[in-house]
This record gives sequence, structure tokens and C-alpha cells, in this order.
Amino acid sequence: MQQKIVITGGPGTGKSTVIEELAKRQFMCMHEISREVTLNARKKGIEQLFLTQPLLFSELLLEGRVNQYIEAEKKDYDIVFFDRGIPDVHAYMNYICIDYPDSYIKKSKLYKYTHIFLMPPWEEIYISDSERYENFEQALAIHNHLERTYKELGYRIIEVPKGSINERTDFILANIK
Repeated sequence: MQQKIVITGGPGTGKSTVIEELAKRQFMCMHEISREVTLNARKKGIEQLFLTQPLLFSELLLEGRVNQYIEAEKKDYDIVFFDRGIPDVHAYMNYICIDYPDSYIKKSKLYKYTHIFLMPPWEEIYISDSERYENFEQALAIHNHLERTYKELGYRIIEVPKGSINERTDFILANIK
């Protein structure tokens, strides 16, 4: 049975860097798609889709993450890593206090992951940019919403300790064996 492993956490916690390291080590990785959704909206003249139309943004994100999950199942890999999972979508909606359809929870319950690794907030590496507009305090709040969302879905969360990219990647690999 294929292991589907989510690496999640608030913005700027090193998720994508660890995913890149896992890819370098020849693991199958599904990369974060929120920047792609944001950049596609910018091409259509919408500067910050998440801020201006959060429900549309989340629907596009949910669809993309479900498609990643389905695509992963078609791959001949024993282990697939995901830079964020389907539940991240409604965790963010809870963070901004926006109502969303029940289908978000249903999809999170339908498409299950094997392991959830949570990257803790880490102020020393936190950087804002044109797609990451949250400040560090907001990143802390998002972290709490992510943790609560995954726990409510019955997942056991493994927090990844701070450290070098190799240490964090090795920790994740040691905990899926």
C-alpha cells in the first residue's frame, strides 16, 4: 500500500525546502500549488485572490490538491510526499473565519494520508514575499489551525524539530520506516 505523507505547517516553516530535499533524494513529491493558483489569478488581473475571493481561491486549491492525491495513486511509488494536504484548505478557511461547504470536510475524510508531519513556526527562517503576505504572528495562528484541523480528522501529528534541512529530512524519513 502506498504511503501518502503530508508535510504541513504555517507559512515560512521550511516545508517546500524539505520537499525539495526529498525530491533530490529521489522520492516522489507533490509540490505546493497555492503559488501557482495565485500566479494564475495575477495573470487574470487579480492581485491577491486569497484576500479578495477566498472561497474561489480555496475551491481551486481543494480541486488541485484532490487532483494531486488522485495523480499520486496512479504513480508506481511506495511513498509520495505532499507539500500540504487537502485539510490545509479548510484549516486556512477557519483561520480567516470564512464559511465553506461541507464537501471540504468530506473530501478530507475521503482522501486519507498515512502520516502528517507538522513544521513548527520558526521566526529565524521566516520570510515574507509577494505570495506570502502573512506576518509571523499570523503564521503562528495558521499553525494552530492546521494542528487542530488534522487532530479533529483523527490524525496523529508528528512535529518536525528545528534543524538543518538534512536533519529535518532525516527525521521525517526515520519516522516513516
